[in-house]
Amino acid sequence: MSTDREFDLIVFGATGFTGRLVAEYLQLSGAAGASWAIAGRSLDKLGKVRDELQLPPTVALLKADAGDAAALQMLVRRARVVITTVGPYQLHGESLATACAEAGTDYVDLCGEPLWMARMIDKLTPLAEKSGARIVFSCGFDSIPFDLGVVYLQAEAQRRFGAPLPEVRGRVVRMKGAASGGTLASMMETLAAVRREPGLIGLMANPFALTPGFKGSRQPADQGADFDDWADAWSGPFVMATINTKNVHRSNALRGHPWGANFVYSEKLLTGKPGQGDKGRRKALALARFTKVQNLALGFGPTRYLLRRFVLTQPGDGPGKAAREAGHYTLWFTGKSARGETLRVVVKGDRDPGYGSTCKLISEAALCLMQEISRDATPGGVWTPGSAMGLALVRRLQERAGLSFEVAA
Repeated sequence: MSTDREFDLIVFGATGFTGRLVAEYLQLSGAAGASWAIAGRSLDKLGKVRDELQLPPTVALLKADAGDAAALQMLVRRARVVITTVGPYQLHGESLATACAEAGTDYVDLCGEPLWMARMIDKLTPLAEKSGARIVFSCGFDSIPFDLGVVYLQAEAQRRFGAPLPEVRGRVVRMKGAASGGTLASMMETLAAVRREPGLIGLMANPFALTPGFKGSRQPADQGADFDDWADAWSGPFVMATINTKNVHRSNALRGHPWGANFVYSEKLLTGKPGQGDKGRRKALALARFTKVQNLALGFGPTRYLLRRFVLTQPGDGPGKAAREAGHYTLWFTGKSARGETLRVVVKGDRDPGYGSTCKLISEAALCLMQEISRDATPGGVWTPGSAMGLALVRRLQERAGLSFEVAA
């Protein structure tokens, strides 16, 4: 792709709640010196966003609709990388992703929709390999902290033990704040797709659904309640594990299985503090029970109840600044070496996961891809954040985006 483009970066969907937060973050952070523009279907609304955020006049307003393929093709040829927050992607994302793949324009999104991603991997890979475009899905809370948490843990294991960890457990320890209304809309659209085509149930349940041509060893069944002896706490199903586990396995596959072809990854939500007994057990059993009931009703994973509880907002809405800044999350990634050595990494985020942290994650992913990752290291194709940017993005997020990655004492 030629670097001689009008803009380094375009934010598509800047009039939406999350897109506006991305634009605000780029403005406040200085966008790492990048030239950028905001795009959407209404110039009037874009102008209002620019005025309210006090963006400089150098931030251009670009009109394009998600359903207008010709306009999107023209749009993406003006930038080196496009950020899109316009979902559900299975309804609104294909034309933009295809335009980027054809034009050699790098692309990052917030997609957590494995059915659409699996289809796009097949469609976009040959286009992106030919044009040089790096297409990177899932650059928000799903799945950067989880994907990079495993990448960082494995790098530390290699440094300390001289070998990767054959099994890793990701555990959500604390989380304050909701995922986005767009996340809920995407999940509900996926539910609808499975109900229309029951044959897709197998794809949703398959941890290797995003690694075409490869199936690894049997993975843990994480839909139940159990006592996690590595964490010394009870655990239940985590609503985002359906997409995060698939991305983790895709990261391993895209880099040639550096963690082993039989790598095992589990992801759950801790329902009690370490050493806590009955209270954590009751929460885990309740969480698993709700999931099981909906499994019977809908045929797969996260229940509508859990989705409604986990995501408190609707698309286009979101919490105020005080609520976003009061949010946070803590994740554990624990592994054991073949010799039985244990290693744990703690990942923390300083804002609520769905908005305050996500807007920083996707912005820095786009800037990292553009400024730090050569096409020799990551050529054209369809990537995960962990496989495309890896430790370079870890360093950037620690320096600029309020995340920390630390080995537990």
